[in-house]
Amino acid sequence: MRPPRFRYTVRMSIPQLEPIETASRDELRALQLRRLRWSLEHAYEHVAHYRRSFDAAGVHPADLRDLADLARFPLMGKAELREHYPFGLFAVPREQVVRIHASSGTTGKPTVVGYTARDIDTWAGLVARSIRAAGGRPGDTVHVSYGYGLFTGGLGAHYGAERLGCTVIPMSGGQTERQVQLIADFKPRIIMVTPSYMLVLIEEMVRQGMDPRSSSLRIGIFGAEPWTNSMREEIESAAGIDALDIYGLSEVMGPGVACECVESKDGPVIWEDHFYPEIIDPATGRVLEDGQSGELVFTSLSKEALPVIRYRTRDLTRLLPPTSRAMRRMDKITGRTDDMLIIRGVNLFPTQVEELIQRVPQLTMQYQLLVTREGHLDALEVKVEVRADAWPQLSKPALGDLAKALRHHIKSYIGVSATVTPVGPNTIERGVGKARRVIDRREESASAN
Repeated sequence: MRPPRFRYTVRMSIPQLEPIETASRDELRALQLRRLRWSLEHAYEHVAHYRRSFDAAGVHPADLRDLADLARFPLMGKAELREHYPFGLFAVPREQVVRIHASSGTTGKPTVVGYTARDIDTWAGLVARSIRAAGGRPGDTVHVSYGYGLFTGGLGAHYGAERLGCTVIPMSGGQTERQVQLIADFKPRIIMVTPSYMLVLIEEMVRQGMDPRSSSLRIGIFGAEPWTNSMREEIESAAGIDALDIYGLSEVMGPGVACECVESKDGPVIWEDHFYPEIIDPATGRVLEDGQSGELVFTSLSKEALPVIRYRTRDLTRLLPPTSRAMRRMDKITGRTDDMLIIRGVNLFPTQVEELIQRVPQLTMQYQLLVTREGHLDALEVKVEVRADAWPQLSKPALGDLAKALRHHIKSYIGVSATVTPVGPNTIERGVGKARRVIDRREESASAN
């Protein structure tokens, strides 16, 4: 059985947009309800885990009469995906799965996801929609620096750009010098990459004597890690581009679950015709109203191979009303429930520190948080690079003043006492994908004591 398609009223006021992007709220909710009923039935009939969990919770797909009824169904997370590794949550025979992706598995068994041919088609369409929302157009050249392979970023961006009618440069991650050379030679208009690696590319352009603002790039579509508006401002200023946020995760689909619109830049629009979002209290699981901050939860509305019902993303954000499109937006990710640090009883997210670094103009967005334990108390050190143009002119007392300024901001706004260590350019390790922001050595410190 196929997921139901959208029946729409055609609106011609906004050219190039799909009808669902300008649908009324009633039209969108009607489509969501039809597709949600299908997705619940599909999961219940074909996946033993969902059948057991729904039965244990005393609910059945037929109980869904309104979208609000979804809150009665059980939540799920990565633990269930790992428990049924590798293919135990597939809802179609393995022979109908045309592609498999998986997480790195650095914290346990990898999470495995599968796609039917129809799933791949849907994914490509949504990434194409996302690139268009970010300002991309058919005929543009897109430089893809997301990693290819089991990671969903590279191939997800690639298929979406091709679907839109773009020329794709499948560079993948790494080889920073060559990346910059190809940007100079092939002159892409769009780059798709993690925001932290974009900063690395900008540094390399400067090292090679290039002005990043003079490159052919005009649009950057950045995802795969949380990033702040402060980082957006730094990238846009340094590279002379529009920096847009694309959101996704492999368990739900990959990149393209949501994307910002270039005309508003006010948070990624969730493509609600394929993914139903909820915000819950991470501690209780209670569904929160739009506008309230909590953990983002997704239910797939059209996935065939791996339907996800109330999947806990661990990402902390809030749902915002529609602006540029008919669908709701999500606010910037403020952190994850699993990357929150508790330092002497105070909750801290790396993105909070990132926002405060922006207040000290001589500092860059290249930073790391080192957490150790001194006796029975946690200790936080913030290592942050000084801008290359400022570093040679700063005396030791001046560096001390920079450290004092950031330390004051961290204490005032977050409530944590920290040691701040300004370091020279290119001191902090660069990654080719997601930046490693936190080094937690508390267990090592405790065993040493």
